[in-house]
Amino acid sequence: MKYKTYYAEENDSVRERYRLIMERISEIKTENTVKEPYRDYFVKCGDDLLFIKKLFDMSEEGSYRKLSISELQDINLRLHGEIRDNYDKSYLNPTYMNHTIGEEYGKYLLWLGVSIRNLAASALSVKLEPIAAYAEVFVEIYNLFESEDLSEKNLKNIIYWFVHDCSEIFIEYNIREMFDEKSDFALSIIRESDLRDLKYLYYYGAYISRNEIETAKLLNTFSEDKIEAMAKTYTEGFIKGFKVLGKDISKKETVEIRYSIGFERVIKAAICQFEKAGLKTVIRLAGCDSTPANRQYGYDHRYLDGPIFDKCIKDRNIEVLKVMLERYKDMAGKMAGPAVLETFGEIPFSPEDKKEAVKYTQKQYKLRNDYNREYTDILHRYVREEERSFTIIAYPVADIGENYREIFEETIKINNLDENMYKNIQTQLINALDKGKYVEIKGMNGNKTNLRVSLKELKNPEKETLFENCLADVNIPLGEVFTSPKLTGTEGILHVTKVYLKGLNYIDLSLKFKDGCIEEYSCGNFDSEAANKAYIKENLLKGHDTLPMGEFAIGTNTTAYVVGQKYNIIPVMPILIVEKMGPHFAVGDTCYSYEEEEKTYNPDGKEIAAKSNEISDLRKTEPEKAYFNCHTDITIPYNELGQINVITRENTVIPIIKEGRFVLRGTEMLNDAFDKK
Repeated sequence: MKYKTYYAEENDSVRERYRLIMERISEIKTENTVKEPYRDYFVKCGDDLLFIKKLFDMSEEGSYRKLSISELQDINLRLHGEIRDNYDKSYLNPTYMNHTIGEEYGKYLLWLGVSIRNLAASALSVKLEPIAAYAEVFVEIYNLFESEDLSEKNLKNIIYWFVHDCSEIFIEYNIREMFDEKSDFALSIIRESDLRDLKYLYYYGAYISRNEIETAKLLNTFSEDKIEAMAKTYTEGFIKGFKVLGKDISKKETVEIRYSIGFERVIKAAICQFEKAGLKTVIRLAGCDSTPANRQYGYDHRYLDGPIFDKCIKDRNIEVLKVMLERYKDMAGKMAGPAVLETFGEIPFSPEDKKEAVKYTQKQYKLRNDYNREYTDILHRYVREEERSFTIIAYPVADIGENYREIFEETIKINNLDENMYKNIQTQLINALDKGKYVEIKGMNGNKTNLRVSLKELKNPEKETLFENCLADVNIPLGEVFTSPKLTGTEGILHVTKVYLKGLNYIDLSLKFKDGCIEEYSCGNFDSEAANKAYIKENLLKGHDTLPMGEFAIGTNTTAYVVGQKYNIIPVMPILIVEKMGPHFAVGDTCYSYEEEEKTYNPDGKEIAAKSNEISDLRKTEPEKAYFNCHTDITIPYNELGQINVITRENTVIPIIKEGRFVLRGTEMLNDAFDKK
């Protein structure tokens, strides 16, 4: 099977550069012009680049996909075995690099080594220019280490101007892959492979673990009807999202599918279903996830560009982005949005915060947040929020434990609960919440939560509502009502004993709010209070000094909670499901960021009137202050929930939940799942 993307149209000059630079790299191993400890590093990186060349050549000529599964597994081990099995003594490890090469040059050579490792995806998808470019900068740096001009300043300048000047190449690749259905590398794997033969898992170049293998094996035991039904839940949720939000899907021609490797049978069915609905599929290689070979590796390099990232680089990337989006604006305008299939169940990860790892300065944090805000603003000019939608669904992987198949089957059921029943129950819940001036939430069983969440005042209760009735469309499974709270008057402590957020574990996480914004924060992950605060600020607050409470919600999916309790998997369930298993509070932007002006309605016809807060209201006068470009949900599980009460404007109390059970009239049926467990 020969795979050749349209990127192979790259011109003859690129091919000649590639040929010459690879010839030069092949000579390095026999030379002694660079002294130790640097020579060993360059020999190792040179070998890696020559291996990348081998992968590219095999992919271009079509022989790669003809390899046996054992040969493909050997290649996968060659690509990922170092960080999986020998990370402690790897030049990709900042601690090892610091001890062997030294801090002065090590942080730059670390950038180079990680960048070279990342070229496997370019090789397998036949993208020549990135390989040629990185090979050339490798040789330029090698030449510097041969010369008398070696200095940190000169080394930094080589990398800095490479990143600056090559931004046009890399950003254009990213934009084309984001919108162009001709970027068909992953599509070719799904459409052209025998998905019963697990060889195909190794075509991506991503690390293939037990999770990907066991997922593919499990799905291969399912009937075609069952696979079609799983895909239908996913595709209909996406299409239904347009209807619920009052958006016209007929204007769109493409949908971006993101998924975890191993789910190709479901994705293949989804592609066909989308095509019948008039949507072509776009899949970015970056949208095909797999289990990391070593999560510490990813955590260590989250700020890899720290040595060179500055305002000039930020501004250059933004200007190039504007040019590329304008160039591909027709494709961007046809994009309907992302349909995401994610996984859960991976072993929780508590990272080591290495002192040798590159970190951003406070100035760089601000620059990165500015970049993210500007990037989002520009992207929304071409992929307009008022014209797009999304859907997201999740399934477990084998790491979840010995009951993997049973949990998978239970998840299918959770993703297909009775929508009409929940619609009616949640309407009753919303009717009570709409009477509130504020809601009080208190924890129990070791949970120290004591919160007051302020609500906006409805001007027209007959036609308006504060809370959205969330069913099975964009956010699967169903089971929550949510609002954008009023920040003024929202105060108190939010506490969770243990939670897994964005792939990271938090122990005894505590956030103190004043007027809706985080005033103090702590956790118990590390021995040092300073380390705990730094961990929260970096990963939860995304470098901001504070974040507002962008969402308050009450989850109603007691069935999902009982399944989580039965199999003892709640700590590893995704927030997508966990947020439906109790009240949750999002820090960051509201659920309606960039869509505040669009009218949204509940099934009962009432318009959602609480789509912004005092901060996002700045979007017209001070847009740089209105958004944070992050949104992280934190849930209190039912077994830690003492009470939720609505306090009305007449100061009467309407109990919603007491000691983990729904007590509001019309919602008692939600307790049936507890009684059946």
